Order: sequence, then C-alpha cells, then structure tokens
Amino acid sequence: MTDKPLSGQLTLVTGASRGIGAATALALAEAGAHVVLTARTTGGLEDIEDRIHQSGGTATIAPMDLTQPDSVARLAQAIGERWQKLDILVLNAAMLGSLSAIPAIDMKEMTKVLTLNVSAQAAMLVSLDPVLRAAPAARIIGITSSVGRQPRAYWGVYGASKAAFETLLASYGEELRNLTQARVAILDPGATRTKMRERAYPGEDPASVKPPETVAERIATLARDGFEVNHFERIG
Repeated sequence: MTDKPLSGQLTLVTGASRGIGAATALALAEAGAHVVLTARTTGGLEDIEDRIHQSGGTATIAPMDLTQPDSVARLAQAIGERWQKLDILVLNAAMLGSLSAIPAIDMKEMTKVLTLNVSAQAAMLVSLDPVLRAAPAARIIGITSSVGRQPRAYWGVYGASKAAFETLLASYGEELRNLTQARVAILDPGATRTKMRERAYPGEDPASVKPPETVAERIATLARDGFEVNHFERIG
C-alpha cells in the first residue's frame, strides 16, 4: 500500500510558478499526484518542476497565457489524449490590477482583470469539463478573496472579478451536484505572503502574515479528503 494518498491522480494548478500556486503544486506532488503546472513564466515553472522531481515527485509544465482561449483548449485536448481524466483542478491564477476609486477606473485594465479572473476561468471549465467528468470524483478548488463577498473601498475591480468567479464556480458545482461525484470548493486564503499581497500592502512586514505553504497544505488536504458540493472556507 502506498503512503501517497494522491498516487495515480492527475492535478492541474494554474499560476503555479510562484506563491500559493507553486506551494500547492509542491504539496500535491508530495502527496503522490502527477502535477501539470501552468503559468506564463517558463523559468518559474521549470524551477518548480525541478523541485518536484528532486523530491521524488512527477510533474509536467505547460507554459501558457490563460487569456488565450485557444491555448486553454489545446491544453484540455492534450490532457484528454494523454491521461483521459483530470482528478484535481486548482484555479489559482489571478490578476490584482490597480487599486483605485471607482470613478478613476482604467477601463482597459479592468478588461484585462476580468479577462483573466473571470473569462479565462470560464474557458478552463468549458474545455476541461469532459476530463473532469471522466474522473471518478474530481475536485475543483478555486482561490478567491474576501473582497469578493465584502466590498472594500478601492478594491472594486478586483472584488467584482472575484464575486463573478465565485458565482461561476458555484453554478458549475450545482450543475455537477446530481450528475457526477465531482465537487467544487471555494477557498479564501486570507492574508498570505505573496507578490500580490506585497503589491496591495507595500508597507506590510511579510513576516507578519502566513506563508503560502500553509494554504497549500489545506488545499492538499481538501484534495485528499474531498468535501461537500460548493464547500466554502476561509483560512485565518
């Protein structure tokens, strides 16, 4: 019997070159899963892939821009042809954008934020739906933010994108509820030591907030143990 609870399972982690995504990829690989790593930064992905291999795990990198629907479709096709199923999907990639008052919104930047944080996530679900349904009990875990549920001054664009992202994921979860064993979870990591957090709070001492590994451990636990449909939780 293997001591790797996710042995034989395939996972896909977006935004896997750094922060929560990188830590999650490492944690899932440690638990025995084969991890497909996606991000725009090839060098960062190669670094995480090397760390996984050095620790005895397995991974495949797929450098790509999630805002390009054709790239997402090609990735889904490749997964279907090589593995036929996808057991765990972690939707972590996101863009913060500028924090500004609503009247000062840069509409071009807002379009970019919504494209990555909402439209690209929808494209992932559309393209990966067949391989998720082909898994015995797929787990889809989306990373959100408290501003998606609790509006905050100057966070309107990012908060709106996360509110839409949550609705999209929860709707998908409801559609899967009675048709498959696939389940959707939405996870708010809370204050975490990431580049995005550093941009949002430039004067904050990074040591005062938890490391990405804490969030990754919880994601790995959810992936291992499963959860009820449309599970939501926040890590303090």
